[in-house]
Amino acid sequence: MQVYRMAVGPMETNCYIIADEKTNEGAVIDPGADGSLILDKIETLGLELQYILLTHTHYDHIGAVAELKRVTGAKIAVSEEDAAGLTDGRWNLSAFGGKPVEAAEADVLLNDGDELTLGGQTIRVLTTPGHTKGGVCFLCGDELFSGDTLFARSVGRSDFPGGSMDALVQSIKTKLMPLDDNVHVYPGHGPSTTIGQERAGNPYIG
Repeated sequence: MQVYRMAVGPMETNCYIIADEKTNEGAVIDPGADGSLILDKIETLGLELQYILLTHTHYDHIGAVAELKRVTGAKIAVSEEDAAGLTDGRWNLSAFGGKPVEAAEADVLLNDGDELTLGGQTIRVLTTPGHTKGGVCFLCGDELFSGDTLFARSVGRSDFPGGSMDALVQSIKTKLMPLDDNVHVYPGHGPSTTIGQERAGNPYIG
């Protein structure tokens, strides 16, 4: 699997494009803004977009969802608990900034342990509440897309509606730390890391 990162929008949210090399099927994870740039990259790579995968539905992770859905027809996949944030500006926090973000409704509602197929790849859903009530991570082989659950040497905020630091730390300890040290972590903001590096040096989960 190939992974391409783009930092989009004023929050520099990490949007990831993942691709199965054999079939050229692709998925976008957390397209927070700059839809035209994301679409240009998809076209350059020659991908047939299958999914728009969302780790959660805060505005800085869903801002380009509607545009990508309209152009590509890809299926929007999000946890059942966070799906309301696609169309509710209060839930996704955009209403408080004066420019509400509304995306298309979900096509696929995700639950813990669900698996999606992308070409010859399997993407497994890990529910990790804490940053939001319905936050999830996506695991594909040795690649983990952690959204705003786990960062390099840090963790996501828990002071937004539906957030809980206790739940966040518990999610990381029970769902992510059991993974192998060599699993590469691609967070929603900032640099990538590995499970081993976070197990050894993340002050929130020591």
